[in-house]
Formats: sequence, structure tokens, C-alpha cells
Amino acid sequence: MEKRWVRESRCYKTSRVFPPDVNNHNTLFGGKLMAYIDDIASIAATKHCRRSVVTASTDSVDFLHPIRPSDSVCLESFVTWTGKTSMEVFVKVIKEDLLSGERKIAATSFLTFVALDDNKKPVPVPAVVPETEEEFKLHETAPQRAEARRIRREESKKLADYLTVKQPWD
Repeated sequence: MEKRWVRESRCYKTSRVFPPDVNNHNTLFGGKLMAYIDDIASIAATKHCRRSVVTASTDSVDFLHPIRPSDSVCLESFVTWTGKTSMEVFVKVIKEDLLSGERKIAATSFLTFVALDDNKKPVPVPAVVPETEEEFKLHETAPQRAEARRIRREESKKLADYLTVKQPWD
């Protein structure tokens, strides 16, 4: 199977933060940022495999600094690691104070996507090849995150066996 450079999946999204985008703390709604994250991550995954993809999991979203209306928010996304049919995608969220120019990492996120064929069945994806120090670090630490995902998925399946689907009014 072919290989692709990390840079081939890299993509960016920059948005301004407007009053309707903020919560009662005057910071960007977490759910709005999560939607941006899933959107940009799906683009990176699709660029890597050139197939339709589906989000298999949002492994983490770590909110590190609040994003305010005086900021812009820039998301950078790329594939860091691949399995047989799955891809780990990293999203780095950078906030920039538009008046001072100060930038900070506002959030980080890891998501997993699966490539699909025309019948919506999983298909193999190309391996990914890192080039930069940041890409190598994310690539070499990916197997530990993959194992944590596997364990968490098994725990979620066990928990689901105990959960009810009964409605309160039933």
C-alpha cells in the first residue's frame, strides 16, 4: 500500500469569534469549537485517504485557554498515525488576540476516522510518514493512544450492556 506524507493531509481553518459564538462567560462555546474540530479533522482524514470517512471517536478535546471575542481561532489538522482502515487525526487550536497579536495553544484534540468504500464498508488507508519534529513526536506516541482507545472502547461496550433504552414514561 502506498504511503503519504503528513503534510499531504494538513489543513487550516481560521475564524473570528463573534458575540453569538460565546457563552455566558464571554468565551467561545465549547460545542462550537468541537464542531470546528470535527469538521477540520474530517477534511484532513479525507485528504489523506482520498475516500469518504466517518468519525469513529473523538478521543479527547483538551481546553487549555479560553477563546474570547477579541480573538481569532485557527485550527490546524493533520493525520498523525494510521491503522489498517483507521486514521488518528490531531487538531491544534491556536487563539490569537487580534489587537496584540499574542498567540496561545487554546486546545488540542485527537480524533479517529475510518475510511469507507462506496458500500460504506471500511477500506485500507495509506500509511503516514512524518517529517517534522512535531509530526515525529505525535507519530511515535500514537500507539499508546491507540491502546488507550481500544481499552476505552471495550469499557464503553461493557457499560452499554448495563444501560437501559427504556423511556421514563414507559
